[in-house]
Amino acid sequence: MASQSAPRPDTQRSSQLSETSTLHRKGSEDLEKDAEKDGEVTDENEDADVERQQPSQAAGKEDENDQDPNVVGWDGPDDKLNPMNWNPKRKWAIAVCMGMMTLVVTFASSVLSSAVQPLSKEFHVGTEVVTLSTALFVLGFAFGPIVWGPFSELFGRKTPLFVGYIIFAIFQIPVAVAQNLQTIMICRFFGGFFASAPLAIVGGALADFFDPINRGVAMSIFGASTFCGPALGPITGGFITMSHLGWRWTQWITLIMAALFGSIGFIVIPETFAPVLLQRKAKKLRYQTRNWALHAPADEKEVNLHEIAEKYLLRPFKMLLLEPILVLVTIYIALIYGLIYGFFEAFPVSFQMERGWNLGVGALPFLSVLIGVIIGCLLIALISKTRLKRVMEQESHIVPEERLIPMIIGGGILPIGLFWFGWTSFPSITPWPQIIAAAPIGMGLMMVFLQGLNYLIDVYKMNANSAIAANTLFRSWVGAGFPLFATQMFKNLGVPWAMSLLGFLCLALFPVPIVYFIYGARIRKLSKFSPE
Repeated sequence: MASQSAPRPDTQRSSQLSETSTLHRKGSEDLEKDAEKDGEVTDENEDADVERQQPSQAAGKEDENDQDPNVVGWDGPDDKLNPMNWNPKRKWAIAVCMGMMTLVVTFASSVLSSAVQPLSKEFHVGTEVVTLSTALFVLGFAFGPIVWGPFSELFGRKTPLFVGYIIFAIFQIPVAVAQNLQTIMICRFFGGFFASAPLAIVGGALADFFDPINRGVAMSIFGASTFCGPALGPITGGFITMSHLGWRWTQWITLIMAALFGSIGFIVIPETFAPVLLQRKAKKLRYQTRNWALHAPADEKEVNLHEIAEKYLLRPFKMLLLEPILVLVTIYIALIYGLIYGFFEAFPVSFQMERGWNLGVGALPFLSVLIGVIIGCLLIALISKTRLKRVMEQESHIVPEERLIPMIIGGGILPIGLFWFGWTSFPSITPWPQIIAAAPIGMGLMMVFLQGLNYLIDVYKMNANSAIAANTLFRSWVGAGFPLFATQMFKNLGVPWAMSLLGFLCLALFPVPIVYFIYGARIRKLSKFSPE
């Protein structure tokens, strides 16, 4: 009789599951109320519906959660805590703040390029030596992602983003008060190293809460910041350097900008990485439910240094050796990146040395580059919202080769702009044709660079971090090298032929996106790193 009164094991198990489920729902409701207070509730609009249809970053965990009630996941596809379901206005505010932080660090990379002559006179060295201040900053960009990429996967996006950004801002101070060139060079390198945090993290963060269509538009903001910063640097730096403030105030202005946009960003930008958000959700539920067995999927994985080293150190080099898509697109993007920083030396030769303009006015043609970059961004956004969206609806998944259409357009416009700029650079010709030519250059640079990166992300998917790490490392080396020889190249060859040489290099790489647009799907099937 005693055995008849004892509860059956399956009944007891069912009771435990029911109790745990009830506690989960109660805890989740409390979390959702907190989310509503933070303005993270999704609006009922078309964009939100599209994003809700996209697989969340916790996809595939639902079955696991059914098997183990102690594993914390999203409460269905409409969970308000899921970054994919955040309010679209909030998403775009986050994207803009991230873009402004990126603009500040890229602005810092070029702002000292206008102070080459004053620095050369003050420290009694050649102009080529002073040019190292720009090259070393860009070289810091190359090594930073090796650190910030893994950190963003271990600790989430926000912590490493702001740690790197704050230390970058601090490194502006020793440069501003430096009494010798060695201090400037060392601090510029480490400033670039820490400044690379936004460059390494923002792209992944945008993918945390945007679907592929809107991610293309958001990436155009990120790409515009990457290009607008270097274009604004010489203009601002030129006028500051020639004023009574002097070159040291280029660094104080950078520090002020970093503090302003960093403070706004710290308030607006939340954590966006789904595994970390689920860990926080599990932690809160443990205290609310007193069920200490609750945990997130990420808690089941141990930190594996070998896996991190493989992903960010070894695999990028393997992919550069074995992946034809990555190799050629990386070479193309590296040339584009080198052109950006090479122009910091080309424009002074053409407008200051040959046309006799002063530091500030001589940098104003960079505004034309800026206009071209903005036009390129708008075209990318337009194509993403029309053709790319239509193809995705038809195929029910993203087709990577569709990203190449703007890249092909930009690749055709870029050499035209380079030849146009070069052969209208004679002082006997009015400067306006040459200034106007900088716009298609900016447009072409933007469209090739940004869509090349988007294409790599879509091709390699879960291996995209390794592909982007390889791309960043190689392009930063090239970007650091260009300023070192650009001045001598433009002086010795002359602006027309130097620009023509760069134009021919761009023409040589122009077929790359065309070939991949036609044969990319076949090539991807042969890849070891591109999942089907």
